[in-house]
Amino acid sequence: MQIKPRQHLLDIWRATARHSFDDGKLVWGDTDGLSSVADAERLLCLLYPATEIPAFRLDQPDTTERDVLRALEGVGSRLEIPPNLVTALTQFMRTHTGPDDSPTFAGGHYFKPADPLGELTYEQSQLGVVDSYSMSVTLCLATLGFLKVYEGTTTRPELRRAVAELREATKTRLTAAMISLLRSFTVNVFDAESEQGRRLIQVIGQRRQSDRAVLQQFSRRFRPLRATIIESLTRGIQVDESIRDESQLFECGWAWGVVQDAPKITDLDVQVPGQPDGIADRLPYVYFTVAALDGIQDLFSERTLTLGLLDADQQKLAEALRLRWELSQQYWSAVARFGADRWPLEDLPWQTTGLRLESEYFSLTVAAILVHDLVRRKATDDDLTRTVAVMERLADRGRITSRMTREDPTIRLHDPGVTMPLAGSERSGGLLQWRMTDFSAHLLKRIVQLAELSRNIGAQDRLLRLAEQAFEHLWNRRIEEGEGAGLWDNVRAVYPEARDARRRLSWSITERVTECLVAARNLYEQQPIRSPELAQLARELLSEATHLFGREQLEASVAADGSRSRAMRSIENRLDHARSLVDDRPATAFALALPVLQELDTLAQARGAAAQEV
Repeated sequence: MQIKPRQHLLDIWRATARHSFDDGKLVWGDTDGLSSVADAERLLCLLYPATEIPAFRLDQPDTTERDVLRALEGVGSRLEIPPNLVTALTQFMRTHTGPDDSPTFAGGHYFKPADPLGELTYEQSQLGVVDSYSMSVTLCLATLGFLKVYEGTTTRPELRRAVAELREATKTRLTAAMISLLRSFTVNVFDAESEQGRRLIQVIGQRRQSDRAVLQQFSRRFRPLRATIIESLTRGIQVDESIRDESQLFECGWAWGVVQDAPKITDLDVQVPGQPDGIADRLPYVYFTVAALDGIQDLFSERTLTLGLLDADQQKLAEALRLRWELSQQYWSAVARFGADRWPLEDLPWQTTGLRLESEYFSLTVAAILVHDLVRRKATDDDLTRTVAVMERLADRGRITSRMTREDPTIRLHDPGVTMPLAGSERSGGLLQWRMTDFSAHLLKRIVQLAELSRNIGAQDRLLRLAEQAFEHLWNRRIEEGEGAGLWDNVRAVYPEARDARRRLSWSITERVTECLVAARNLYEQQPIRSPELAQLARELLSEATHLFGREQLEASVAADGSRSRAMRSIENRLDHARSLVDDRPATAFALALPVLQELDTLAQARGAAAQEV
């Protein structure tokens, strides 16, 4: 199934507007609104494409395109859509604000009690979580960009007041989300002889070397990164002093929430209310690290910088987050590619060191960090090719490109999903779990990102085919009727034998599919990969065509409006056009040169035939 970003995004917008808006007003529904994560995901389904794709812009009503207006009929008319979005976003900001006027980042019903008979208490549902911090960064930046443009298009006093109120609330929430991300970052140092140390050595050594040899390699490989972390001790990163001992192992990344005893951020010009005490253990999770990286990179996007969306305090926080962003990418990318032969990432499925869990989902999250790092440092062809192979294997093992077998346990990867305990959450009164059900959408997102990065024709072709297969799998999982029609997720639509799978509306999967389509649009906006071999052939064809065209011009001139004269002008224009494309689009230049050569040959034959008749 070919990915058609514009058409498919409009389908999602149409379904979202039909489900979530009534007479232009946002309707939260029965369970939405209990989770700041789900509410942010739902709003991003509309706002993310509207701020990332020029053709989907909603901040300048006079330029909104007709098919966009038809898709958003449920949100309002051309002039009503922007103020209705302002109202919906304001409602979100107010809903997720605490009694002390501080932003809240409640995980809500996304948290699950570890005890099957237990119930989630109100206090537990209000705990902040990294998914919410990261999603809020993306939502707030999209909102600020939307408001910056829309404010200049309206003169109505009540709308300008509403915009000003929303802007202030959004800036406050953005600052609070960035602070929470800083306070959720952690470096975990542990002894090689500890249980966690032995598991890490087992994962990166793959049982092919002695523990001592693996430890020595780890020490050498991570010496520069260890030095950077030690140097960063003065920049707000809390690390045990034992990090200086090279016999100690370590991990860095994001815990599931604000870590216990995390210091409050106080060196800002404007103090943000809140900053609750954390309860999370100092244990990095690859899943939450990926979530944090996805949000933090939006702080450095070209759009954020061009529009000047960050104030002075936020720029200071962004630089602190950038340091942690780079540390985490470098660490997990090096772990994933550790050793000289087979990568640990290629030894599926990945085993977590802190919680003793293993799943293809964790392989995917480590691969996602590797993709982030490959984008950051411009990947080599070898790294890219091996990562493509990992994605192909994950698609196969996840039964996205292969059929489900009888009583296949893989179905649990999609429904009910992969669960992991949140270390430290027992301090809230009972251990909580986090469930991930978006394996297919997460995989598609990383495949499209790799395809956007790749400048290797073979690798990109494999990725595009894989992306089309993954997208078809996901598109077939849309809910066809009833609650959430046109949205996600109906696992049984592609796995009929999954008798226990429930059809349920998932804003998490819907938002990730939306992200994938925006990324696919960016991929298609790029210039196609240039083939040096084809460029050389195109130049040779154009050289011959130019020479033959010059020979034809030696013949006696004819009337300016004659058929031969028109043909010569057409040939000249096409040759000029082909020459202008040969560097960027050699295949197109090649295709344009061939009919020109055929036409020149036809003219030469016709002239020769005429000469024989005379």
